Amino acid sequence: MVLNRVERGGVVGRQAAEMLGISLRHLRRLMAAYRKEGAKALAHGNRGRNPRHTLAARVKEAVVNLWRSKYTGFNTQHFTELLEEREGIKLSRSSVRRLLLGVGIRSPRKRRAPKHRSRRERYPQKGMLLQIDASEHDWLEGRGPRLTLAGAIDDATGEAPCALFREQEDSQGYFLLFREIVGRYGIPMAVYRDRHSIFESPRGAPESLEEQLEGRKRPTQFGRLMEELGITSIPSNSPQGRGRIERLWGTFQDRLRSELRLVGAKTLEEANRVLLDFLPRYNRKFAVAPAEPGSAYRQPGEDFDADRVFCFKYYRTVGLDNVVRFGEHRLQIMPSNGRLSYARARVEVHERMDGSLAVYHEEHCLATSQAPPEAPVLRLTRKIGNQTTATGAPRPPVQVAPAPAARSPSTTGRRPAPDHPWRHRLTTFVDRGSRG
Repeated sequence: MVLNRVERGGVVGRQAAEMLGISLRHLRRLMAAYRKEGAKALAHGNRGRNPRHTLAARVKEAVVNLWRSKYTGFNTQHFTELLEEREGIKLSRSSVRRLLLGVGIRSPRKRRAPKHRSRRERYPQKGMLLQIDASEHDWLEGRGPRLTLAGAIDDATGEAPCALFREQEDSQGYFLLFREIVGRYGIPMAVYRDRHSIFESPRGAPESLEEQLEGRKRPTQFGRLMEELGITSIPSNSPQGRGRIERLWGTFQDRLRSELRLVGAKTLEEANRVLLDFLPRYNRKFAVAPAEPGSAYRQPGEDFDADRVFCFKYYRTVGLDNVVRFGEHRLQIMPSNGRLSYARARVEVHERMDGSLAVYHEEHCLATSQAPPEAPVLRLTRKIGNQTTATGAPRPPVQVAPAPAARSPSTTGRRPAPDHPWRHRLTTFVDRGSRG
């Protein structure tokens, strides 16, 4: 209508441009096209044509079908990454989200409105602080047992140095976790953890007589490990204080659980194999550079014995027959380190991660063997004719850790005379034992 008035001379060009909100030059272009082609010249030239960056219909259909069949339950960002890595379809997250929303598919991950809290600055250097925790969750989604994921995250970089699946949260899982971290990176300066009884004795627990004499509660097995490694153990009072690792579990329960479903993992071993492949990819994507270069991890000394450090340690008193009782096991101590008998000696029994046992006395590993079974055990297992009196399973054989070769007493000093009082008392004891 405005162009017709210009054509009839009802308005001038400048007034018409102001009425249409365009420049005078553009009005003149419109008038030239209008005089030549009529009203159809006023439509945009791209009307009815698809943009060059429009996704092909087959790509749209393939993305929707993949989500509905193979990647059901994946969040939008994770799904976008796997489309590029495994399917060769490179799209932006917004494009994938728009395609899924177009067919009524929303991301399964729900996000709550954030609360106001003060954000703590990251530690400046890698290895200065590790946050550790475990997440008990239905990781296999009913295909197998309910598992617990134990792991750690570096406060400076957000990198997860190690993690592993366990049947439940236990001390052995944390021992294996730290053994892998120390072997791969070194010894961290500090750990930040909750107040689980694995890490510290429960509050209000009665103190033993030995603890009262020492003036402090004895550490747990994990606490003892931290002391031996020189790692500062810092307790937290709330999950918000461990925000980094709590968010890590949220990410893992979304992404890792989806990848476990993708391969159909059903057992603990299969879950750990998937985790071994998942962690490097997670760290490459989510880890950040620390504020300061270098590493605060300390490397163990040359005399560091991992088997001796990463084990459970218990104190026992040797019996008069040089046998150490440990649970259902009986360890016979052999003469070693220039000493024939360790009767009534206070020794330290090490239960290693592979199930083997070792006995230490004053920093020396003693030669041991499995002691002969006692009479009650023989009565349970001995057969009489064709019948047996066994009422339970026999005691399983114990694995004895290898010990250094025993040294002869003569190599440590002068050999005692045959009539030496100490030798006489020992002979009397042996004779009495044989007569009994």
